[in-house]
Amino acid sequence: MRLNDKVALVTGFGSGMGRAISLRFAEEGAKVAGLSRSVEAGQESLRQVRAKKGEAAFFPTDVRDAAQVQAAVDQTVQAYGRLDIVVNCAAVRITGTATDISVEDWDAVLDTNLRGTFLVSRAAIPEMRKSGGGCIINLSAISGFHGTAGRVAYSVSKGAVNNLTEAMALDHAADRIRVNCICPGITETPMVTIASPEQREQLQRRIPLGRVGLPEDIAEAAVYLASDAARQVTGAILAVDGGSHLA
Repeated sequence: MRLNDKVALVTGFGSGMGRAISLRFAEEGAKVAGLSRSVEAGQESLRQVRAKKGEAAFFPTDVRDAAQVQAAVDQTVQAYGRLDIVVNCAAVRITGTATDISVEDWDAVLDTNLRGTFLVSRAAIPEMRKSGGGCIINLSAISGFHGTAGRVAYSVSKGAVNNLTEAMALDHAADRIRVNCICPGITETPMVTIASPEQREQLQRRIPLGRVGLPEDIAEAAVYLASDAARQVTGAILAVDGGSHLA
């Protein structure tokens, strides 16, 4: 198993990509500490991991809150003795242009997507130093490569996550902490699932490989980046989008 005995903290644990990554990490031998604002969703993810005989814990956490984040990192280390891997997956997407998005919605997107990624990384890095190194994986989006119409706050947050990834990769290379980023494209989410056949066909036409991605596709990329196979990889911005960022 590629992550045997590693300890991984995953935000956005309660659903989607965060849940899929947690399940794959557990299958690969990692002990998973899951963070989610939703207690019900987090408990369901915990049930699913344990149903597959994985080892996991769930800590209800709002990643926008520095004290809650620090407490969750402390609880993880208390439970498992160390911290090797962090996956910053918690995110929100609120649509709107610069003139019609509310200040409150702007703050909600930036606080979760960017501030949350910063706070979790900031709390985790000292624990990784104690372990002699580690790996941080940030979840961005293809909107991080270029602005997307009607998603000004989301695009800004993801572009900033890409830059944060590169800056942290340089800052913490001497600590043997690798920092990389995954940029998913159109991926199976409730929004895609409820799309009409015509809408789904339009989405697929935007993907050069012709297939909407699955959360499991993102999970496989995360396993690679967290494993020793990627021991020479840091500062990478990896598109997992079927080629959409090129179209």
